[in-house]
Amino acid sequence: MNDTATAQRQRTARALALADTARLAECWATWPDAPEVEYLRGPEAGLVMVQGRIGGSGDRFNLGEATVTRATALLHGGALLAERVGTSYVLGSDPEHAGLAAIFDALLADPATAPRALSEVIAPLEREQAGLDAQSRGEARATQVNFFTVARENAGAEEDDA
Repeated sequence: MNDTATAQRQRTARALALADTARLAECWATWPDAPEVEYLRGPEAGLVMVQGRIGGSGDRFNLGEATVTRATALLHGGALLAERVGTSYVLGSDPEHAGLAAIFDALLADPATAPRALSEVIAPLEREQAGLDAQSRGEARATQVNFFTVARENAGAEEDDA
């Protein structure tokens, strides 16, 4: 897999993992000529150990555990050119979310369905996530404290008390 293909796969996996389950279910319900789905693994929830690094690049240390749900789906029939396998891992314990993400991952692996999945599922999900990210950044920015201003304000108040 080249760097471009890896980046594309990371992009689509991120969009599917961060998507709302109801939104993925809506996309799947409206998918024309839907293939048959057979789950090869899961969806099943489990724990993974989350590791951190000192300073971002130093020694690793165990940070704690996180619940993750995984699924592997086999799709056949419908508009697919051949059988396709899709895999997903999503944070939390939502088997429906993991199953739907695996289905769309398999659709993205088929040249016949990938363009439609990219334009009608991934691109809208990325736009929605970008809007949510911008909103979160705005809310965080609104709570930002400028400590230099606080220091100047406090310095002036002490002079008035003297």
